[in-house]
Amino acid sequence: MALDFTAIDFETANGSSASACSVGLVKVRDGRIVDRTWWYIRPPQGHDAFLEWNTRIHGIVETDVLDALGWAEQYADIVAFADGDVLTAHNARFDMGVIAGGCAATGIALHPHRSMCSLQVARKTYTLDSYRLPVAAMAAGFEDFRHHDAMADAEACAAIMIHAAGRHGATTLDELAASVEVRFATAQHRAPAQPRPQDHRSMVFAD
Repeated sequence: MALDFTAIDFETANGSSASACSVGLVKVRDGRIVDRTWWYIRPPQGHDAFLEWNTRIHGIVETDVLDALGWAEQYADIVAFADGDVLTAHNARFDMGVIAGGCAATGIALHPHRSMCSLQVARKTYTLDSYRLPVAAMAAGFEDFRHHDAMADAEACAAIMIHAAGRHGATTLDELAASVEVRFATAQHRAPAQPRPQDHRSMVFAD
């Protein structure tokens, strides 16, 4: 076995977990990044309002996604890229919630993804004043990236996981999870939260 996983990051248009407007994916094989991609997503109707707060964070506006495919058309591509990997994300509860919310809002089946949280791993690996993604990534030697760009954030997450595994002498995610006492999670069906400006403020700063 080897240190294999797919790092994932979503940006959202508003406080709804179904409002994904961009995704970044980074494939890691044997502790090395071997592939990466990103694309825009058009949020489903009812979850498609772009709040000023969110746009100020990630820079994505409604016109950017007008020609993008929706969640129902693109979820299969996410599943295919991951190809059965454990999904890692910084504050994985948020990103896994986006997957569950998108599936619930569009009526498509949720894949039984397993996930692991790089935020939890960072807290068990580094001694930092903050464990937000830019700070934790810097501790892992990954600096000067565009925070809240989905692919860059996925790369930062991957860097944390790879560096932490090295710190703990782990050669697989199972070994890393055991070393830092972090559990894997499994995607759960949940109804998407409705768009509310106050919701996303806490969500975007969770990483």
